[in-house]
Formats: sequence, structure tokens, C-alpha cells
Amino acid sequence: MRRFLRQRMAEWVRRRQGPDSPPITLHRKRIYILPTPAGIGFGFALLVMLVAGLNYANSLALFFTFLLAGFGLVAMHECHRNLLGTALLGIETAPAFAGQPGYVHLTLGNDAPSARHRIEAAPGDIAANPVAADLGAHDRQRLSLPIPTSRRGLLRIGRLQIATRHPFGLFRAWTWVHTPAEIVVYPRANGTLPMPLDAGPKTGTGSRGADGADEWLGLRPFRDGDSPRQVAWKAYARGAPLLVKEYSATGSELRIFDFDSLTDLPLEARLEQLTRWVVDAEAQGERYGLLMPDLHIEPNRGPEQLHRCLAALALHGLEEPRG
Repeated sequence: MRRFLRQRMAEWVRRRQGPDSPPITLHRKRIYILPTPAGIGFGFALLVMLVAGLNYANSLALFFTFLLAGFGLVAMHECHRNLLGTALLGIETAPAFAGQPGYVHLTLGNDAPSARHRIEAAPGDIAANPVAADLGAHDRQRLSLPIPTSRRGLLRIGRLQIATRHPFGLFRAWTWVHTPAEIVVYPRANGTLPMPLDAGPKTGTGSRGADGADEWLGLRPFRDGDSPRQVAWKAYARGAPLLVKEYSATGSELRIFDFDSLTDLPLEARLEQLTRWVVDAEAQGERYGLLMPDLHIEPNRGPEQLHRCLAALALHGLEEPRG
């Protein structure tokens, strides 16, 4: 029954507010507030004090009762004001491997001349610990909200909750943000099979120039033991830090990882083994491609190639995103 009521309430809130798209400023009509368990206990104590003061006609007891009641009303107003006007400026997600936390990055803003304290964020439909931040006057803060993952796929975050209990924890004000946020969950990088043999020409052989130089990879920070002849002196003269020119080795491999080559393994074990190969090939600076039943990714390397291959493995055979 409790789950049913929560679901119906979530549907009502979604219909009432509609979809959201950052930047979002939290106004009065979308902020809800209720007493916390501590607040309920505080109210019950006030009721007992009121009955006792009236029963014994004790003016001092009645004075303290109404004084504490006024304190509670001010706390309620301040809790609501602490959240009112807070802005959600942006939402970003970061992929993760199954079993490791993914992250939703929220950027909160405060344009008011007063600070906002203990602004919490949490996913609405996934069990996860909230994260909190204090926003100074005219300040921005970035929150990284960890989201637990258990299996590969596209994890959809249907809604986010932004809340506060400041001050005193007697009341809790919150709002819901309905925005499409998705986390790509890669398969686990498991498997002990060796990477397949070369499936194409060597990288150095196919990309060497007329002077026989190795393929250019880029610049990296200087480390002890690097030759001074490899330092990018022109960049250093322009004010850059010490950087070293990096080239690919002449014998760097070209790998094609074929899904159909692992016929002895079940589906998830195949995907985990391919993930292991892709991660290892990227770490070794090799060029690699991926051959799936419905997709062929040409050989390359770098962060974009890594994400392209891992995302293809994460979404293979899945029709609907989960979440």
C-alpha cells in the first residue's frame, strides 16, 4: 500500500509540474514542506505544555508554550526560504562499469544576497545516500551524486529530489525535478582470455612518413628520465609547462575484437571479456575496433573510441532502458 501511494503521489507531482529543463529556479508552487519526526515530537511537546498550562492556570508555562510555538513557526518559514529561489543550473552524467557507482553532476546556484545551508540532492526512485552543499551569497556549487549500479545497460534517472532541513531539523522542504538523465553502465571488465592476434597492419607501418618517424600521439607532462630532445621547447617558450612529445611505437598492434569469436561463452561473459580486451588495449595505447552482430566500429584509440566501444557492449541486446 505504501509503495502504491508513493507511486500515485509521484504521478500527481509529475502531472502538476510537468517536465523540467535546466536552468530551473525553485518557486513557491513547487516546494513542499512537512514536519520531520523531530518536528512532530516538538509539536506534541507543545501540546502537552499547553494542556498543562491551561489545567494549572500557569501563566509562565503558557508564555513558554507560545514562545516555543513562535520559534517553530519561524523555523518553518526559514526552512522554506532556504530552498526558495535556489537554481538548478545543469545536470550531467558520467558512465560507469557495472557494480561501480555512476555519477550525476548537479550545478546549483544562489543569486540571493544571503547564504543557503545544507541543500541536499538525491535520486527519487533509487536508493542512494543524499549529498549536501552550502551555497554562499551569489555562489555556485557542483554536487556529484553517486548512483549505485548492478548490471549493464542504460540507467534512467526519472526524477531528482532537492531538499533541506535547515535550520534545526524540525521541518523538511523539498521539490522534485523531472529531467531526462541517463547513465550508461558498461559491462564489468572480466575475463582471462588473451587478446586475439593482430587483425590488421601495424599502426607504425601504416602511418609512418617518408622520414620513417613514428606516428604522433600528442603531448604529456615531463617526467624524470625523459630526454631533453623530446621536450616541446616551442610550447615551453610560449609559457606552457614542460611537455614531452609522445609517439606510438613502431610495433603497436591493431586489434579487432569479434563478438562471434567467443562462441563458447554465454552472452554476459562474452561482453565482459570484450570489455576487458577493450580496456586493456586502450591502456596499452593500441588501435582497436569492435565487430558486433549489428555493428562494426572501425579501429581507433582514445577516450571517444573507448566510450564508443564500451557503450556498444553495454547496450547490446537491450531494447528498453532500465531505471
